Amino acid sequence: MQRFYRLARLSAASIALALATALGGCETDDLAQVGARALKPLPAALAAEIDKRNMPRESPILVRIFKEEAELEVWKQDADGRFALLKTYPICRWSGELGPKIKEGDRQAPEGFYTITPGQMNPNSNYYLSFNLGFPNAYDKANDRTGAFLMVHGDCSSAGCYAMTDEQIQEIYALGRDSFLGGQKSFQVQAYPFRMTPLNMARHRNSPYMAFWRMIKEGSDHFEVSRSEPHVDVCEKRYVFDARAPGNASTPVTFHPRDKCPAYEIPEAIASAVKAKQASDERAFAEYVNKGATTVAVKTGADGGMHPLFLAKLQSKSVFDFQNASRDVKAPSGPLPANINPPHTSEPEITTAAFAPTSPRVVQPTESTSTLQTIGSWFGIGGSQPAATAAPAVAPTTAKTKPAPTQTAAVPSGATPKPAPALASKPKPQTDVVQAPSGQAQSQAASPQAAPLPAAKSIPDLIAGASPPVMPSNSFEGRWSAIR
Repeated sequence: MQRFYRLARLSAASIALALATALGGCETDDLAQVGARALKPLPAALAAEIDKRNMPRESPILVRIFKEEAELEVWKQDADGRFALLKTYPICRWSGELGPKIKEGDRQAPEGFYTITPGQMNPNSNYYLSFNLGFPNAYDKANDRTGAFLMVHGDCSSAGCYAMTDEQIQEIYALGRDSFLGGQKSFQVQAYPFRMTPLNMARHRNSPYMAFWRMIKEGSDHFEVSRSEPHVDVCEKRYVFDARAPGNASTPVTFHPRDKCPAYEIPEAIASAVKAKQASDERAFAEYVNKGATTVAVKTGADGGMHPLFLAKLQSKSVFDFQNASRDVKAPSGPLPANINPPHTSEPEITTAAFAPTSPRVVQPTESTSTLQTIGSWFGIGGSQPAATAAPAVAPTTAKTKPAPTQTAAVPSGATPKPAPALASKPKPQTDVVQAPSGQAQSQAASPQAAPLPAAKSIPDLIAGASPPVMPSNSFEGRWSAIR
């Protein structure tokens, strides 16, 4: 443990110097306030629920996200070593359409399997707290998909991210932090277009992304039958789940994302259970199709979604007006953020007919065009990215760019999205800086419009006292600092 403190003191001095040159012009929250957010303990009620469910306080977690339902689940490992659902959070905002993120600027929130390490946790986020999903992952890179700084964060405003309220991200961040303190090296995020049920697959059967969705459904099936985090590999530009060397060979099998898949096998218990589930799901899927299950518009033009509980708050309607809202999902207490960015509606672009991928949309503001990493986020030191480096100095507008028109046809009955309430205030530009996952390409140099860096007012104090306070090795703060 003493070795960690020596590394922490050395890193703190380096961070202070880096902040003096890179972040001197940033506007930032008070460092004590930032640290308080990142170290705030779980609410007493949630901690009590964890104890009630026989889950160690610092046991591993796993996160599942469902776009269409606008829900985020946190699963936690119980004393028997199996994951159980702890809490379902309504998502305040996600952007884009159903489907994976393809390129930077398409406003799509990622779908797939992502690994979150301590270095991806950002205590100094522009959006209260956040963690970086790690897009692009190995699958995304193998398929030449581009983008960066895709987050789960607070503030309820999204341009390619999954936005929660500040209260929600406080809890989710704390659950992840505590799992790292308990020894979990990383936690998995599984992001889906919708709950992967036979009915939902039938409703979306005309989507050009169906092959991709069937592939990631296999990972969902692995988790649901085993209640264990599926091991994820990539080969031949596709996901492979729970693969191991044939015959339990001592030499581990090696996967290369673009190369031919090596010989591998899946543990028999998991393979047989997944096969049985998939056969049952396919029978149900065929039955729904034969009965004429209504398909939904491939392109809605609504630019993402928001959980009905949040729409109810915006529209002053009873939550009981929404039949699809889960009884187990509760809206956070208190008002919504002042700069909430509800989904906007426009003319539907594509109907249920099968189609080839359309021409790209007009490029929207990206989820982040910032160029500096928050080096200080490792230790909760430093400021947020200045707006000047995130985008050219252009007067902000409240109107969003309308997607480029594409092939259109009539929308089936009931498929037209409900109009969203008028946006009363301007959304903040989507810029958030965090340490990129290992191996991820970094952004280019700062924008020439960036304001010159003023003299660093507080950095000399940081440098002068670069050695962090010595904390007891068994203290909460000491253990978290050592991990980060």
